Amino acid sequence: MANAPQNAPAQRRGRRTDGPAPEEKQFDERTLHIDRVARVVKGGRRFRFRALVVVGDRKGRVGIGLSKGADVTAAVTKATDVAKKHMITVSLYKGTLPHEATAKVGGANILLKPASQGTGLIAGGVVRTILEVAGVSNALSKSLGSTNKANTAYATVAALESLKPSKLWITKQTGDRPAAKAKATAKPAAVKKVAKSEAK
Repeated sequence: MANAPQNAPAQRRGRRTDGPAPEEKQFDERTLHIDRVARVVKGGRRFRFRALVVVGDRKGRVGIGLSKGADVTAAVTKATDVAKKHMITVSLYKGTLPHEATAKVGGANILLKPASQGTGLIAGGVVRTILEVAGVSNALSKSLGSTNKANTAYATVAALESLKPSKLWITKQTGDRPAAKAKATAKPAAVKKVAKSEAK
């Protein structure tokens, strides 16, 4: 009889660990903004909620969604589904951006610039959250226009989408160097011929 109370907690502990382990989320989902909107109908106003959500895997994929619902939970769920359907792939370079990028949506104008290792994210609000879930660890940013969160979010995603990897860069120097060398070598030969003809 004395052993029964000691075995009971062990059995209970065993039952707790037998359950399935919680699944890790594939995407990092964050709510950027929730707003209450109203529509005027006959007899009064109809209130709903609008949610702005960003979804990313912290490995270069990110998407945003904006949707409405009768309550906050419904709005966030619908916005999350929209964000997952409109995900883009971002070209990253050693934890930062490969080059400078700008984008304008509505009145929002966003500037993104690469930064050296250890700088961190110099960004605020919506831009910072989007860069975090996209997997950017070092970057500089500046909002040059409207502070509307929806337009700022769309402008940030547009700027990230416009980034090109280094293998697709086209520089003028590489194309001009052979021609410049040819011209430089051709000039002395022509000068020598003129000098010989004058001497004769």
